[in-house]
Amino acid sequence: MKKLKLPHTFVLLFAILVLIAAATWLVPGGRYETHTVDGKQLVDPASFQYVAAAPQGPVQLLIAPIKGFTEASLIIGFVLIVGGAFAVLQKTEAIEALIRSIARAHRQSPAVRAALIPVFVTMFSLGGATFGMNEEAIPFVLLFVPLALALGYDSVVGVAIPFVGSQVGFAAAFLNPFNVGIAQGIAGIPVFSGIGYRLLVWALATAATIVFLMWYAARIKAYPQRSPTYALDEEKRSAMPADHHSSLTRTHRLVLWIFAGTLAAMVVGVVRYGWFIEEIAALFLAMAIVVGVAGKLDSDTLVAAFVQGARDLVGTALVIALARAAMVLARDAHIIDTMLHALMPLVASSSPVFAAQKMFVMQSVINFFIHSGSGQAALTMPIMAPLADLVGVSRQTAVLAYQFGEFTTPMIPTSGITVGVLALARIPWLTWAKWMVPLQIVYAILAMLLIIPPCLMNWQ
Repeated sequence: MKKLKLPHTFVLLFAILVLIAAATWLVPGGRYETHTVDGKQLVDPASFQYVAAAPQGPVQLLIAPIKGFTEASLIIGFVLIVGGAFAVLQKTEAIEALIRSIARAHRQSPAVRAALIPVFVTMFSLGGATFGMNEEAIPFVLLFVPLALALGYDSVVGVAIPFVGSQVGFAAAFLNPFNVGIAQGIAGIPVFSGIGYRLLVWALATAATIVFLMWYAARIKAYPQRSPTYALDEEKRSAMPADHHSSLTRTHRLVLWIFAGTLAAMVVGVVRYGWFIEEIAALFLAMAIVVGVAGKLDSDTLVAAFVQGARDLVGTALVIALARAAMVLARDAHIIDTMLHALMPLVASSSPVFAAQKMFVMQSVINFFIHSGSGQAALTMPIMAPLADLVGVSRQTAVLAYQFGEFTTPMIPTSGITVGVLALARIPWLTWAKWMVPLQIVYAILAMLLIIPPCLMNWQ
């Protein structure tokens, strides 16, 4: 029998759009009233009412990707600029020289082999847990995929280190202002309270990710043919420069210091000055210019490299637009509030433990449609907080259940970040999803277990 061929990511995403459009003819329209509190648009949980349905037909279905492109224009522009900047960086050959140096150290030092994955995953997880690292992980995929291939791993490992690392930190955050801070503020509890238990949650979730990834990486290094991206990675390796023993030159080191300074400036800008996509994109644009000059590239070579890097990511931009289109269809049909309202009665339970666990499941479902940490908090926490009071769950626990719902983000095809990262690495979504299933089961079990102690001790 011929091997089942996986559909292209574009086909998969468009199929999801068709299913959502069909659902808009079956699900009635509904709306919660909102009000502004401290500059935040919050939902009034007692205000739900059914409204006239707005089924999405073929015309709306075809318009949705255009709207998705418009609404995701910031992240699309960010991806194109970062792609161009990295192409300039790669043109200097400094990254290739760095990868060769790390690969040699990896072969020669057992300590480096043992520490590489834990150290990098912990770093990215800390970024997600503290300053909400999310889109900021995208540029690192362009660095870690070739690094993973040079070390004898596969593209999956190269994507998982920065992307899954930052996402697990985001979901198990303890100081993230974009999910913990906003959700706690809406729930009416002190911002960043309960940090002790959240630190334990973060440590366990990060450790589980590291153990799983190290097991997988060791398995692939021993048997490369077991990799779901084996054929694709062979093509990538054939396009990589031959490994030779040239050391990092002075020019390479200067370029790498500029790159490191750019990353440090990004962290400081996000944490201290509240930078968002526009500022980070501008930073990488500046880096491309400075790196090109430091790497002794003439202006024509610099511009040509930047344009080619951006051109290579046009497909990624379209994938992000399609992913955002799913939310556009559901929102324009007014069915998101209806689904949220329908899920509310399902939370009630005779046991606070089961109620909290059902909150987690419900937040995971909602995360399929709304994967903005702040956006999901603004929509669900005004309802979840008073509902938690009614079912005997502390509001602190309700916030934790909301956080855990974001464990599904690295897998869902409606997340622009997820499909964008996979498009960068040229990994089909179904291939990635199949690999993620065991890890998603680990996260689900971990979340279910970690919700129990707060319920038993009435965590406040």
